Amino acid sequence: MRDDYRRERTSFLTWLLSAIIAGFVIQMVFSVWIETPGFESIMALSAGAIRHGHVWTLLTYPLLHTNVLHVLVVVLSIFFIGRELVTHVGEQRMAWLALLATVVGGLAWVAVHFNRGGEVVGATPILWCYFTVFACLFANREISFLVFFVLPITTRPKYILWVMLGLDAVGFLFSELPGKNFVGSDTPHSAHLAALLVGWLYYRFVHESAWRTLRPRADVELPRWMKRPKKISAATPSYQVNVGGGSSREDLRAQVDRILDKINSHGFGALTPEEKRVLDEARDLLSRR
Repeated sequence: MRDDYRRERTSFLTWLLSAIIAGFVIQMVFSVWIETPGFESIMALSAGAIRHGHVWTLLTYPLLHTNVLHVLVVVLSIFFIGRELVTHVGEQRMAWLALLATVVGGLAWVAVHFNRGGEVVGATPILWCYFTVFACLFANREISFLVFFVLPITTRPKYILWVMLGLDAVGFLFSELPGKNFVGSDTPHSAHLAALLVGWLYYRFVHESAWRTLRPRADVELPRWMKRPKKISAATPSYQVNVGGGSSREDLRAQVDRILDKINSHGFGALTPEEKRVLDEARDLLSRR
């Protein structure tokens, strides 16, 4: 049962990575075996493509990559970060984050390069967005990796995020915006910065906002509607929640706390319809107070 549940929870991530790998394989078939750039010309994002109405390229450019190393690093990074996020964010929001990072990042790049040539490929905006959310959720978790597959480094996600932000900001201001790319680099810094912004906005105004709505202001503080229960007049209808046979406020409090702990451990997508109904009714009660 546990394995079936985990496979169900990670199906979006599997589809996303499969699409990226399949896109790169098709790209290699056309460019190496058939020796025609036709596939890349209709899938890569460029200002010229947008001017000619090829708006689908805002969605397809993450399926292309410059080389095997490029796609390998992106796919592995999305896999390791995504499998951590999916239990806290949920599959549906993972899908929306990938879509928004792709489109907003692509639009930002087109805005900077609208009167220039060039094109952008790669799923790095999705990776940048996912890592931003990951760093916000687990800012101080220690992670270890090998630099150049040789030098072991242990650091924290918040430091990596600041480095990513700093490098992209410098690259955008002194390379991409003036139209003078650094030697050997055509990194889409504008798309990366836009994706970072999408991830931060999600965490700040969606993920964190949901917790502020349901959680007390401090861990040791009860919700306001639990602090001083007032006497209910005869004319006021009693609040009814039929969960596990209980209808009292204590039952409701216990159910809400259990559901919030489940959200913290497994994400909103793990809730059952009954648990979502209880949260909706709890919000209605709060709004009437």
